[in-house]
Amino acid sequence: MSTTPEINLDEQWAVVEFANVELNDARLNRRCQELATALGRQPSAPINQACEDWADTKAAYRFFDNNKVTPQGVHAPHQQRTVERMSQYQLVLAIQDTTFFNYTHHPQTKELGAIGNKKQNQRGFGMHSTLVTTAAGTPLGILTQEFFTRPVDEPSHQPNELRQLPIEEKESYKWLRAFEQTLELTPAGVNVVTVCDREADIYEMFTLAQEKDANLLVRASADRSLVDNEVSKLWEKVEGQRVAGHLTVKVPKNQKREARQTTVSVRFTQVKFKPPWRPNQKKLPIVTLNAILVREENPPDDVDEPIEWLLLTNCPVTTFDEAVCVVQWYCCRWQIEIFHKIIKSGCTVEDCRLETADRLQTYIALMSAIAWRLHWLTYINRTNPDWPCTAILTATEWQALYMRIHKTTSLPKTPPTVGQTVRWIAQLGGFLGRKRDGEPGVTVIWRGWQRLQDIAATWYLVNEHAQLM
Repeated sequence: MSTTPEINLDEQWAVVEFANVELNDARLNRRCQELATALGRQPSAPINQACEDWADTKAAYRFFDNNKVTPQGVHAPHQQRTVERMSQYQLVLAIQDTTFFNYTHHPQTKELGAIGNKKQNQRGFGMHSTLVTTAAGTPLGILTQEFFTRPVDEPSHQPNELRQLPIEEKESYKWLRAFEQTLELTPAGVNVVTVCDREADIYEMFTLAQEKDANLLVRASADRSLVDNEVSKLWEKVEGQRVAGHLTVKVPKNQKREARQTTVSVRFTQVKFKPPWRPNQKKLPIVTLNAILVREENPPDDVDEPIEWLLLTNCPVTTFDEAVCVVQWYCCRWQIEIFHKIIKSGCTVEDCRLETADRLQTYIALMSAIAWRLHWLTYINRTNPDWPCTAILTATEWQALYMRIHKTTSLPKTPPTVGQTVRWIAQLGGFLGRKRDGEPGVTVIWRGWQRLQDIAATWYLVNEHAQLM
């Protein structure tokens, strides 16, 4: 039986990911790496359980309470690693979205804002992030991240009042800030396509893309006015086009629907938008975009909301194949919803009882990198299953996993593959591996990951003790 080498810090994913953390204090930098390691091993555990003893727990609480420790500072090293991973690809997708964290059940937490509607009377804060993926959907990291808090008891704005506000004074300006940050951070030679859902159907997003010559893909929400002598509205213009072809899309499961696969029709055309009115006599330019209508023509009887996406992009769309490529990029948008599911359900950040919103936001910034890694593990199994497992696991982890699954003390001469080890991790989380089950999903992987960390830690201690005998 081969012996296990002592775990070197270079083997620890968290130490590598947070190697360049700079919190203006060497002790804080080291504590950040130690916390990322501990929380990464037990992503669902509360801080006091993830830490080894009371001294480490107190040190963790002091870390999040330190004024030098901010969400931006904690996120910065992961952002840098994300940029490095982006540089390995010619084309990447920068997927933006917003989620809200609900801490209503922690009434003693200070500095929380309003979330939900006024009748719900909920408290928490929002997070707007940009998840970068490959064109095939493999997550590369969280590129931008911004937290925001809505004032409590602020009167609701009427639509006409909102129209009078400059875009810079609206909450929706977060989409433009993230877009600009993405362009600033993208490495030279990398083509990035920013992908957003309907909330980002903001005219200034299109003008910014036109001004910066930057690729943008947004699902339409508004039926905008056109510069067109024959058809005055967006939807009517696109619906009037012939069907260019059909394709099959996978619709993932969420709280409202089951996962399914369906066939959709595709229409596309070029459109020119009339600039909308803006306050302070601000004049916006005409914007030219390509519009793609994706429609489920014959949905099953049990489907309440058939697919109908009207996608707007400045990427070239002159053929059916180019339209299909854009639709496939939009389908990758669901990856950020999976990331939100992992950080909330897998990392259980809404159960954290830190005393202020600022501390919680710093904690979530740290947990975001951990949630990304769990997300990445799921997809690296699907895209690179033949890689050696040492690409994702330390020697202690894969050896303990192998012996636990195979109930043996003998190890193979060469490490198993990523595909094999991820399925074994999923087995620890309840994955049965039947033919009809397909590939393991994120839920069983994060459950299995936590069990693996306990198994690996126990085996390491036993093996170390045996070597000392």
